Amino acid sequence: MSYWLKNVRLETGYIKENGIVTGTQSEIKHLVIEDGKISRILDSNEPTPSDVEVKDAMGLLLLPSFVEKHVHLDKTYMGEKWKACIPAPGVLERCEIEKNILASIPSNTKSRAQRLLDVLLSAGSTHVRTHVDIYPEVQLQNLVGVNQALETYADKVSSEVVAFAQHGLLKDGRVQLMREAVRNGAGIVGSVDPATVDNNIEESLVQLLDIAVEGNVGIDLHLHDPGHLGTFTMKRLAYLTKQAGWEGRVAVSHAFGLGDVSKEEAREMAYILKDAGISIITSLPIGRGVPVDLLDECGVDVAVGNDNIFDSWWPTGNGDILERAGRLLEKYRWTNEVALSQALRFITGGITPLDRDGNQIWPKPGVEANMILVDSSCSAETIARRSERKAVFYKGNIVAGGLTD
Repeated sequence: MSYWLKNVRLETGYIKENGIVTGTQSEIKHLVIEDGKISRILDSNEPTPSDVEVKDAMGLLLLPSFVEKHVHLDKTYMGEKWKACIPAPGVLERCEIEKNILASIPSNTKSRAQRLLDVLLSAGSTHVRTHVDIYPEVQLQNLVGVNQALETYADKVSSEVVAFAQHGLLKDGRVQLMREAVRNGAGIVGSVDPATVDNNIEESLVQLLDIAVEGNVGIDLHLHDPGHLGTFTMKRLAYLTKQAGWEGRVAVSHAFGLGDVSKEEAREMAYILKDAGISIITSLPIGRGVPVDLLDECGVDVAVGNDNIFDSWWPTGNGDILERAGRLLEKYRWTNEVALSQALRFITGGITPLDRDGNQIWPKPGVEANMILVDSSCSAETIARRSERKAVFYKGNIVAGGLTD
């Protein structure tokens, strides 16, 4: 497939007055899309050829498409009649409620996952990391349904699948089930709160690392445990990660303990995570969470995800990762041009059109055409105003929204 995308707005640098950034420069360009990539970037005065397809971006701003780093395609009720959550005193009780509800609703995992994928795509996400619950009552049924949905959408979204021991790892033969999940396509393994769910931090972490190393897959540990219990667990995970040579392949989702300890302790923990190549994924919950600013300052890779979207755990959620990232500016008062534009990297896998110094670093010829066109003047406005996504592209194809040819 080959076509021209004309009249695209690209950011080219920051505007400075007396050394202070006051805005963002942009230029209108033409892009040539070939074989799913941006092959050329041309000046707007370049005449468009008559023998190729041409799409008109009409001056809309081009940004990298979004990365949804934490979602549960198998849990969602999307497509079902709305229902609020049933109260539960704790995680284990919540899991039992969820198992019963999912076993009784009429729609299957594949159809509900596809409904949620449509929602995520419309908001601009073309890469999804999804967790899939693995437990004895369903065996690998959730994994099969999610894999079927992702296969159907393979020309619209790339994905990572986490085999997820939501209900605990160290009982009922779940370690073996997790190994089977890896053999059936899961590229990451994860579990929950080794201390309070599995009641054995060391054994739970060792088993998780063993499954990962044996299957040559990554790890995404969900850690809600507070304070020093949480940071101790992270220290043990960091030690075992380095011992296994698994640096750069491990993430901790939530990591609430980092937000409960002193700033000095959090900084010390951040350097331990950085040294072990462990990333942090946060849904930016109101009232609890991780110190994203401190982690970022210490060089820890941080990503934002939506987490639960209309399911047994949470009744809300519209799948808009841009809206979720907007919480960063509210929490940290990132209100200036540079801070706002750089916040985009938390939902794009680290990609921004400009670096902190205002040098243009995206797009470049040869990169995959995974991108969105937004009704906005710059990245900073997009984050601040949650700008409308007019068209979403995956490997050059429009997968949500649309343009007038």
